[in-house]
Amino acid sequence: MSYDTRPIGLFDSGLGGLTVVRALLDLLPDARIVYFGDTGRFPYGPKPADDVLKYSIEISDVLIERDVKMIVIACNSASAVALDHLRHSLTVPVTGVIEPGVRAARRATHTGRVGVIGTVGTIASGAYQRAAAAIDASLELTCAACPGFVEFVEAGDVESDQVHVLAERLLAPVRAADVDTLVLGCTHYPLLARTIADVMGPEVVLVSSAEETAFEVRELVGSTGQVIPPECRVQFVTSGDVATFRRLGSRFCGPEVEAVEAWKWS
Repeated sequence: MSYDTRPIGLFDSGLGGLTVVRALLDLLPDARIVYFGDTGRFPYGPKPADDVLKYSIEISDVLIERDVKMIVIACNSASAVALDHLRHSLTVPVTGVIEPGVRAARRATHTGRVGVIGTVGTIASGAYQRAAAAIDASLELTCAACPGFVEFVEAGDVESDQVHVLAERLLAPVRAADVDTLVLGCTHYPLLARTIADVMGPEVVLVSSAEETAFEVRELVGSTGQVIPPECRVQFVTSGDVATFRRLGSRFCGPEVEAVEAWKWS
């Protein structure tokens, strides 16, 4: 059977999904990728679920037009509201970041007490609770919304005193629950890992779904093990400012974020 050389499509409300792109680039050297960062309509977390679903459908249509072989919803807010709809409406495989994150947490926890932090929309959706119930009903989840985290990350501020004070306040519920594992339920949050780890303490394992999602993608699409030159591997598209995307995107993904295409919604 011949290997499908079509690209993998990924999207996020902004730059956070580039953490998943980075994991895919490292794990699948033969992968071609199209990444759509909807920075012009960022952030998704506080927006109504109907709006996030509409945006997810629109971006998926763009990716399908570019002949992707699967779609990764590299955004927890969009995964929470759009995954089921896109799986049923599209002819290519669709995966999100929530289920992989829960599976990684189940492997990491020793006590079964797992914390989840995410945007207001992700936490309010109950998507993590549903995924945990389906994967392992014995897991005891404590979820906390962290409004403001994404905005700090997108502004490039990840270690200031202001961010630390905010983290102390927002992480209080999961600290009080005595969790031993914390799921970073937003693809932006790995860039705050140092601050979050300082607040949670060294005994708490931080779980990012990016790597786990990349492993799931590899299972779905396979790999030849061949290496594609970096300049041929990724197409970046943004609905926001191209220069800002390029500058901040390198912090998430690395030097591959160079050529960025501008997209305007009609």
